[in-house]
Amino acid sequence: MNILDLEQKAIEVRKGILTAVYHAKSGHPGGSLSAADLFTYLYFEEMNIDPRNPDMENRDRFVLSKGHTAPGLYSTLANRGFFPVGDLKTLRHLGSYLQGHPDMKHIPGVDMSSGSLGQGLSAAVGMAMSGKMAGKDYRVYAMCGDGEIQEGQIWEAAMFAGHHKLDNLTVIIDNNNLQIDGTVQEVCSPYPIDKKFAAFHFHVITIDGNDMTQIATAFKQAHTKKDKPTVIIANTVKGKGVSFMENKVGWHGKAPNEEEYLLAMQELKKAGEAICQ
Repeated sequence: MNILDLEQKAIEVRKGILTAVYHAKSGHPGGSLSAADLFTYLYFEEMNIDPRNPDMENRDRFVLSKGHTAPGLYSTLANRGFFPVGDLKTLRHLGSYLQGHPDMKHIPGVDMSSGSLGQGLSAAVGMAMSGKMAGKDYRVYAMCGDGEIQEGQIWEAAMFAGHHKLDNLTVIIDNNNLQIDGTVQEVCSPYPIDKKFAAFHFHVITIDGNDMTQIATAFKQAHTKKDKPTVIIANTVKGKGVSFMENKVGWHGKAPNEEEYLLAMQELKKAGEAICQ
């Protein structure tokens, strides 16, 4: 897909995020929206996957380590054809397979259940190591939050990945600088993120994570790096795409009311029309 098509898809992913969280009356829109462009590029351009065969043996793997942003992953999977877009309205409803956090046993396209922060990266590192040991050529991707990397287990996993030269692993840090209690600097600063990962023998790429062209360049570069895992530090805007949600910590884990939902959807509709022009 070309860049404009990917940007248009990202608009649809954002619409799905808002629809899911609105109908659930709960959930995490802020970090889902900030990562929407990254989700879109991964699933519509980067990864070797097949919605008709989600358990394909040689597929690329993705782990959403920051599992609370499941609405972003679910909307992407639905728009990619893993399950009906209409099912997004059942998020967090009793009996729905779309739980508040990713569930690998019941949701097509989910490679690892996650939600307990810090643990997803370890699972992704295990997948990457397994691929190396078995001589497989699939790649593994993990998305972490900037608040999540305050967890010590993240750095244990990074140390292992760097030591074993897992060049089939790409870690994405959604660096929107806001977590549930405020800015990451105020809560417990993880900065400088780039130097920390470099110290664990990662190839480090820093980009604007809401710029599709920069995203594309970063993932292409990751493919060329040998004998090192790659980390893409994606500087993003919390709530990206909805003006009244952008850079507002309160939208970390709050659902829009009807008026806010309709206003947000109208903004996204206009943004989509602008791309088409």
